[in-house]
Amino acid sequence: MATNGSNSHSNHGHASNDAFDHVVPLLINGKEVTTDTTFDVTSPVTGKVIWKSSSVSRLDAIKAVEAAQAAFPAWSKTKPSHRRDIFIKASDIMKKRFAECVEYMDIETGSVDNMSGGFNVPSSIEQLRDVAGRIIGVTSHVPVIAEEGKSAIVYKEPYGVVFGIAPWNAPYILGFRAITYALAGGNTCVLKGSELSPRCFWAIGSIMQEAGLPDGVLNVIYHRPADAAEVTSAIIEHPFVKKITYTGSTATGSIIAAQAGKHLKPVLMELGGKAPAIVLKDANLQTAATQCALGAFLHSGQICMATERIIVHSSIAKDFASALKTASEQIFSNKAPAPILITAPSVKKNKKLVEQAVSKGAKIVTGDANAKEDSETRMRPIVVEGVTKDMDIYHIESFGPTVSIITVESEEEAIEIANDTEYGLSSSVFTEDLAAGLRVAKQIETGRLEHSAVHINNMTVHDEPNLPHGGAKKSGFGRFGGSAGIEEFLRLKTVTWTD
Repeated sequence: MATNGSNSHSNHGHASNDAFDHVVPLLINGKEVTTDTTFDVTSPVTGKVIWKSSSVSRLDAIKAVEAAQAAFPAWSKTKPSHRRDIFIKASDIMKKRFAECVEYMDIETGSVDNMSGGFNVPSSIEQLRDVAGRIIGVTSHVPVIAEEGKSAIVYKEPYGVVFGIAPWNAPYILGFRAITYALAGGNTCVLKGSELSPRCFWAIGSIMQEAGLPDGVLNVIYHRPADAAEVTSAIIEHPFVKKITYTGSTATGSIIAAQAGKHLKPVLMELGGKAPAIVLKDANLQTAATQCALGAFLHSGQICMATERIIVHSSIAKDFASALKTASEQIFSNKAPAPILITAPSVKKNKKLVEQAVSKGAKIVTGDANAKEDSETRMRPIVVEGVTKDMDIYHIESFGPTVSIITVESEEEAIEIANDTEYGLSSSVFTEDLAAGLRVAKQIETGRLEHSAVHINNMTVHDEPNLPHGGAKKSGFGRFGGSAGIEEFLRLKTVTWTD
């Protein structure tokens, strides 16, 4: 049974200790709902329970869908300028509540390297403003008809209710991304946030509501892990839901896509990655080493675009490994506490990958899989060289602070290894020859050719609101970002008539 929890949280600007004592509510049809069924939210920073969160039931999940459907007719007819103004106001509100949002992400996810205040919150503010500026540009068009005396117009119309599922690792960027493009196109949304960071997702709903988003247009839910299959399936199969977006692991994405396919519903998937960085023999080693270290170890490597494989020409491999060791140790100082990972299984997975690689002949350049200062949720960065195809770390996404160095003899071999993965999300090329960089970029299978995510002389981690972003192969399909992001949530209707 659900009860109204509208007083669960009301402070804006920063989080108070009193606010942390309240159960995180859901947002359904404009009301904060606190449920009898809750789950503990544990901080990876302390290993202790920080608060409890409401857990949506199947019944309340359906209520959220029904609220979104009821709100759709009016929202879809709003003027683009009205939607634009709400988005701009939301960006201003998030700016005012900056410290509050940062604190939620830091305590719930163990955010390090200024990932929250230096990147996540500012990028979300920019995303809201960028999408706001694109809404007016969504227009229908009038094609030329072959037959004399006939005319046509092609309308761009919203789908209806969009179900967005967003992960914990960049809750604001990815949470807003799951709804902003859909809302901009006139759709309504049900946003399912990760159970690891529910208060971050609550903040998204709270900000949009404060900005004037009508009741039911955005509904925010989360649940106990044990209820994932029941709740998710109930929403996907509901006839009111017209499109599904998912950002997360490839394994889970495959299940969601299969369920959606059973009901013939379109999906947008942004999944895992095994990002390669190719270092050509003419590369600036200092630039390459610094960017590879950042790309591999930012947010403890818990980014889908994180650098996982560094492919280096043999003539510079020794010097590069030395430069990478220095860069890694300078950026991620051993004097600071070991970086935090969200869960203990993540640490175990990364250490197991390193240990298996070493057992098969790989060598550790920097780091220690058995470091004393590591803990259940902390692990220092590790660079492994001499990685070969018979090692698990060559194939498996680590999603943690480990990176492999693979030596090659030619540009062609580098491209072959870069493409030797089931993933295709992001990549880098390091060279002083732009023509060579572009030549290699065109041959790397990371995204559709027209939207390839290949970064020359920059790290693999790069995502900003004005650029299309998505994957290929088992990294997914469809695009968030830019005008393409809004187009993903519009379908075409052709109307013809005789003059």
